[in-house]
Amino acid sequence: MTDTSIKPRRVRFSWEETPLHWVPGDPFTTHLINVLHMLLPAGERWFVHVFKQALPYIQDPRLKAEVKGFMGQEGTHAVAHQRVLEHMREQGLDPGPYVENIEWIFERMLGDDTMPPIARTYWLKERVALIAAIEHYTAVLGQWILDARPLDDAGADAVMMDLLRWHGAEEVEHRSVAFDLFMHLDGSYARRTRTMMVTGPMIVLLLKRGAGFLMANDPILRGRLRAKWTHYFYRAHQGRVPTLRSLALAVPRYLRPGFHPSQEGDLRQALDYIAISPAHAEFLSLTSETYRRSQ
Repeated sequence: MTDTSIKPRRVRFSWEETPLHWVPGDPFTTHLINVLHMLLPAGERWFVHVFKQALPYIQDPRLKAEVKGFMGQEGTHAVAHQRVLEHMREQGLDPGPYVENIEWIFERMLGDDTMPPIARTYWLKERVALIAAIEHYTAVLGQWILDARPLDDAGADAVMMDLLRWHGAEEVEHRSVAFDLFMHLDGSYARRTRTMMVTGPMIVLLLKRGAGFLMANDPILRGRLRAKWTHYFYRAHQGRVPTLRSLALAVPRYLRPGFHPSQEGDLRQALDYIAISPAHAEFLSLTSETYRRSQ
């Protein structure tokens, strides 16, 4: 019988051979996707922090187990993307100033002390609803990267593509958890709408500003090329980045009465990729080798 429980998986990525422009000749696509590495460590640590606060309110044992599995996966994702940031620094591109802004958003603007203590339960529900909206987008992006053959055709670095697809596959796998938790704790349609109306534009804004920051500070480009909307539309037409249309259409699907995240993405495709991910296989191989040597 196949184990379908949500659980963290150990992975190992070796970045020594990954160039700064890991999509050859395409710094814009490289850096637009690189923004995820700057957003995700702080964001996923925040997810875990908020869900830890929600655990005592969960009455359904199965949902509680899924939330704990979700937290484990998100913690692993944060570590994996943090190591990419370290690799970027080694190549002369310091993401620190932008990352500090992202950490301020999650730790201060969306932190525990943003609302007065009397509104603690309200603020917890509001943040869980925000996470559910964000997770809708991460599932959409996860499915996109699983299908993004134009990046392979462009010669994108295999290790980076494995990281993105492993992460994307797990986003598809746990796509329902945050939404189910939101519905369990609250389920207010007004809150669901309000938080999605904030989330969509904010993601686009952070991606745009992040890509601009990386290109402006790229030691290879030296300021000779700036991030422009024309670059985005050209690469989206090539299939190297998601289209604005695909991101915009994610909103009405989420707001449709009767929506559930299980209607999104291809779970079988996601699990199939996880099963063949080189990073997961390499970790298992190293673990097995270490065990043999200890005998």
